[in-house]
Formats: sequence, C-alpha cells, structure tokens
Amino acid sequence: MQLLIGVDVGTTHCKAALLATDGTVLAMASRPTPYRLSPSGYRECDAEELWQAVRSSLRDILSKDEGGSVVAIGIASMAETGLLLDVQTGKPRTQFIPWFDDRAKRQVSTSKGQMESLERFQRTGLPPSFKYGLAKILWVREAEPDITRGALWLSAADYVAYRLTGTCATDYTLATRTYGFRIDHKTWDEESLDCFGLDASLFPPAYPSGHPLGSVVDGEGLGIDLAPSVSVAVSGHDHLCAALAVGATEPGLVYDSMGTAETLIGALPEEPLGVEEYRSGLVYGLHVLPRRMFWLGGLPSSGGSVEWLRWIMGEEPLSYQRLEELLRTVDSDPSEIIYFPYLAGSGAPWPNQAVRGAFVGLENRHGRGHMLKAVLEGTAYEMEAIRRNAETAANSSIDQIIVGGGGTQNRYWLQMKADISGCEYIIPPVTEATLLGAALIAGIGCEVLDEQRLASILTHQRQAASKVVPDMQRHAAYQYWYEKAYLRLQRPLREYYNTLARERSSL
Repeated sequence: MQLLIGVDVGTTHCKAALLATDGTVLAMASRPTPYRLSPSGYRECDAEELWQAVRSSLRDILSKDEGGSVVAIGIASMAETGLLLDVQTGKPRTQFIPWFDDRAKRQVSTSKGQMESLERFQRTGLPPSFKYGLAKILWVREAEPDITRGALWLSAADYVAYRLTGTCATDYTLATRTYGFRIDHKTWDEESLDCFGLDASLFPPAYPSGHPLGSVVDGEGLGIDLAPSVSVAVSGHDHLCAALAVGATEPGLVYDSMGTAETLIGALPEEPLGVEEYRSGLVYGLHVLPRRMFWLGGLPSSGGSVEWLRWIMGEEPLSYQRLEELLRTVDSDPSEIIYFPYLAGSGAPWPNQAVRGAFVGLENRHGRGHMLKAVLEGTAYEMEAIRRNAETAANSSIDQIIVGGGGTQNRYWLQMKADISGCEYIIPPVTEATLLGAALIAGIGCEVLDEQRLASILTHQRQAASKVVPDMQRHAAYQYWYEKAYLRLQRPLREYYNTLARERSSL
C-alpha cells in the first residue's frame, strides 16, 4: 500500500499525518510551534527547535506500522513566516520571523511610495504589509547591512524541505507572499527587488506546488524512518492546501478557515489583475492547482476576539461550555450591539493597521451573553464584507461556503454566519484539512494521484458533509444592522484612528 505524509508548520502547532492515497488519515502527531522572545521582545522561532518539532511529529507517525510504504511528503506552512539561510554553511543567519510579527511596520511606511501602486499590485497581487518577506528582509538588513550577502530567504515549509532533501526551493504560493515575486510571469521580480537594493539570487528557485524537489537525503542520519526513495515537495500556503482538501477550488465556492485569525478564500481563473481587483482590498496569488489563482480576505482577530472575551469576563477564562450557556440566555434576533473586531487592526476589504476595535450601542440591560453574541456578530459582519467585495471583484455570486477550523465546533456561531450572509454553510468531514491538502498535492506532484482520483476524494467528502441553512427572516433583520450600522460607522471609526495615528507620528 502506498502512503503519503502531510506536514503543516502552523502558527500554533507543527503537525504531521500519515495518509492512504484515498485521503484516509492513518496516524497524526503534533508538537507546539516553539516560539521564544527576542532581546527586543519580538516573538520568533529558532530554526533548529522548529525542525525538531517537525521531526518529532514525523517520528511519531512513522512509529505506527501501517503495512505500507511512504512514497511522498508534502509540506505546507504559514505563508509569510521565513528566515535567512547562509548558502555556504547551510546554517540560519536569523530566527524565523512569524507572519504576525509587526517589527517591519516602519520599513513598509517609509517605502510605501515604492510599494503602493496599481502596477505593483498587478505584479504581486498584494497591497503593502509588514507581513511579507520583503518587509522582514528590509528590517533585518537595517540592523545588519551585510546580512543578505550569500543568503537565501526560505519560508518555514522551504526550510523543512531543505532539512529533508538538502535542496533549497519554494513553490509559487509561498513565493507570492514575499512581495518580491511576479505572479504574472511566475518569476522573481528583479526590477522591483533592485529598487530596494536586493538581488533575485536572495530567493530560491520557485516551482508549481507539489513539484518534487528531491528525495530524503539520509533518513537514518535524520533519525526518521524514511527510505531514500521518498519524494519531498513544498505543497504551499497552508490556507490554500486546506481549501483544496475541502474542495473549494472552483469560482463561486469558497472556503472559510475559522481560527484565531479567519480567512475567506476563493478560486478564479488565471488571468491578469485589473482595477476592480485592486479596489477590492483583497489579496491575490497563484493557486496550488494549475491554471488557477486565488483571492483571499482575512480578519486577524476573529477567534482571537472570542479568546480575548473569555479572558476578561472573569478571574479565570470562561470555559467553552460556559460560553454556550451564556449564548442561550439571549434571543436569536440581532443583538443591536455593533462590535468592530479590530483588536490587531483590520485586513481586507479595508486594510488598516491603525484602526482598533469598538463596541457601539451598549445599554445597562446588556449582560455577558449580549456582549458575547455581539462579538460573534461583529466577526461575521466583517466576513460578510469580504464576501461581498469578492462577489463584486469576481463578478459572480457566492452562496455556498465550506467551513473548517476550530470555530466549526460552535454551531451557534455557524448559524449566525449563515443568517447574516444568507449563504449555506457546508461542514466537511475533514478535521485536518491542511495536512490532507499538503499530502494530496505531493501525491499529484509525484504522480501517485491524478486529477480524476483527486476529484473522487473531494466528491466523497461533499457527500458526507453536513450543512447549516440560513433563516431568511433573521437574514433580513441582520442585513438592516449590517448595512445601516456596521457599514455606516466604518468611515468615522477609521477617520478617527487615522487622524490619531497622524497626530502621534507628528509628536
């Protein structure tokens, strides 16, 4: 029996899964992503510690005797998390800087004239942000001017693949998130990089997702029971791997990944980006599947808003059971409290790192249940804004949303999201979509799977999925509060924080 391995170097955990070629998970293991604080107080990951977390997860799943042989490993990871590697020694020159680390905000602000334009967007699919690899590179170079000479920028997935194979390379979806890659040409953007005093040789070769980079160089030496014949591939951006695994690969069917941060992802045909996409506030890039692109909008503090509320509602964090009890104390109509979920700024469709969260409409009759419901509504309103902008940019309707992640355990929240959007929410029987997607992409890359087999796996999942259908009466009520309150208050809220940011910067 041929087996596949999916690896996910994620924000909170480094996971690995052993799978049959029909998508059945045979074994899974996980280790916490090993963060540490830098001397300056930034969170980062030591490369060796992260590798050991991945290696331990691989050893755990391979200790299970499943009576088959592993043929391919696919690695997915946090999209913008990366480090600089010394080309000659093969040793890291920096720690891994996580995607959420904002140390490069000033570099983006001072370089905005070079970064923010329609032409730049058409090349990269991205608006300027501290998240991307280019901004992080500018930050480390400012502290150490010679650090980029003889170095390579690798994402977390690239680095794990390098440790397994000795080959440095990346895939298109992770290259896209550096802000130095041309999605229209599928090459590193030498002209734009030169404007920042950087050379394209700072980045590794980029290939389609799942392209075999090589075989395991020395499984015995690495302490992992892998034969040298095992093919290794970078499968790509974790959210895109998950979207593939749940079948959200065609226009009109999108994937909602509900975690600490929340993202809405859709597919579209591969074609040049224009003014409509630029104005949408969404980000775009190359898909893990050929001849496709993706659009993505995200909320940095979705599940994070719920976690924040859990911690401030009592001396001890409220249990999830207690949260459900509180939600049952309020009726099913809109709370009439507007919560803006901007605890860490806002993403698409209105990217703004200066704006902060707010509650509007509180009365002395409101209790903890009302506050909790308002938080859930606010995050759902924000995802509704992303959905509507995506419909406009793609000129197509979205009425079905496949949902995954930890938030799917809260069916009250899913019903609310369905009522606000008017969309049918589909919950597939996939608990670890990123791992499954990473393995399937590697299987296609090494020709163990073909598109027909992939379609069969996804069809089976859709048939086994459960659904949440919107209540159209509540939908009408929610549309009033979304349009007359949530949207109407966006401009004054943002004007206030933009003015405050300007005044602070002038002090």
